[in-house]
Amino acid sequence: MKDFATYLNQTQEVGYVTEVKHTILYVTGLPHAKLSELVIFETGELGQIVSMDRKYAEVILFSRSVVRVGMQVARTGSVASVTLSNNLLGKSLNPLGEQLDGQLFNHSKDKVVRQIDVEPLGITERKPVDQPLITGVSLVDLVIPLGIGQRELVIGDRKTGKTVFLLQAMRSQLANNDMICVYAGIAKWRVDIIKLEAFFESSGLKDRSILVSSAASDAPGLIFLTPYTAMTIAEYFRDQGKDVLIILDDLTRHAQFYREITLLARRFPGRSSYPGDIFYVHAKLLERAGNFKKGSITCLPVAESIGGDLSGYIQTNIMSMTDGHIFFDSDYFTAGKRPAINPFLSVTRVGLQAHSQLLRDISRQLSRLLVRLEELSKLMHFGVEISADVKNTLALGERINEFFRQSYERIIPLPMSVMIIAFLWFGRWKELTTPQMRQEMEKAISRYQSDNTYREFIDRILEESKSLSDLQVYITNEKI
Repeated sequence: MKDFATYLNQTQEVGYVTEVKHTILYVTGLPHAKLSELVIFETGELGQIVSMDRKYAEVILFSRSVVRVGMQVARTGSVASVTLSNNLLGKSLNPLGEQLDGQLFNHSKDKVVRQIDVEPLGITERKPVDQPLITGVSLVDLVIPLGIGQRELVIGDRKTGKTVFLLQAMRSQLANNDMICVYAGIAKWRVDIIKLEAFFESSGLKDRSILVSSAASDAPGLIFLTPYTAMTIAEYFRDQGKDVLIILDDLTRHAQFYREITLLARRFPGRSSYPGDIFYVHAKLLERAGNFKKGSITCLPVAESIGGDLSGYIQTNIMSMTDGHIFFDSDYFTAGKRPAINPFLSVTRVGLQAHSQLLRDISRQLSRLLVRLEELSKLMHFGVEISADVKNTLALGERINEFFRQSYERIIPLPMSVMIIAFLWFGRWKELTTPQMRQEMEKAISRYQSDNTYREFIDRILEESKSLSDLQVYITNEKI
């Protein structure tokens, strides 16, 4: 970015600040200014024109620095954009594409400059979701399966494990494929940003991930740009034919800062004081993700609920834009369940079509079992006598729920999730205590990860099986 004097000489136009309202400024004297154009102040601060009339241009400032009435303003002739290259991998950036540590880095020769707010690709460039996305979390992979190119909302109260799950999903991509990960931290505390950087370093994700973040102390205008910059980076790698996982953490904060901007700009408020175009803003952003003929962008936006309420304005907006949602229940979290995912209030609309016939059958069977267990648990409160079949169902449900209790350090390969569920379903380990059963599960997972022959054998029988019944035949005949 050039300095104020350079742009002034280049455009030969100077404007003056006539009114200041926090980070919203009103500027006169730029006759050829355009909507969304960036402007630079004599102090070096950047801003963007968000609306215009015959008298003035309304500018949002990208910093919290003091700008006074009478300061000079120059046009830059460009809109908000970011410089892109493969050298972005492993970097931590702010929404303007600059490194968080302030250092300059050299882009490769194939660098390109792209606007951060563009139209989504049309339907002719897209294709159905047909490949599975493995998160490494058994409950999600088996009951709420996801696909590459899907947009799945992650919703729940504060401190219920949403971020932990997202980081597990990122770590799983390191083990399963060559997916690029882009993490957009919107209005985060600086200590959280430092922790994310440390996580990428320690988990081996740094060379395949990019962190785009804004701090809670940044100007609302800069925070607003965060998901757009992250999505533009994701599109750059998508256009290379790569699969990209992008996490937008979180869009409720993004909506709150957009509301602050529009209220300062005296826009007419709508429901909950949000502007009337908030749905359009988020829908256009999320529509840029999907499965394309060349590459894909899998998007996991985050929304924060209050008191487990899923009917909030922003929350329901994003639910209607996405292909399902995973609900982290505070009651489950308080009860000690990890991950605290409520499978009854979680939805995946396109994930099942990306998985095999065997996994679709297992997902249906598990869903029925979990619903049955919920009904029986309510019935048990009345102290009724239960039959032997009900006792067996409860015992099976207890073992399966124990398997679904998964620590955040553990990433379970999908084939072993399927095999362990099959083992439990057909009665293996039913005579063991819970600690002994967990020990056997860990042995099976470790063997799959370390023994190539065993792994190929498991993968083969899973590929040949079309249902749980088929898998039972293999387990019985092959004596696995």
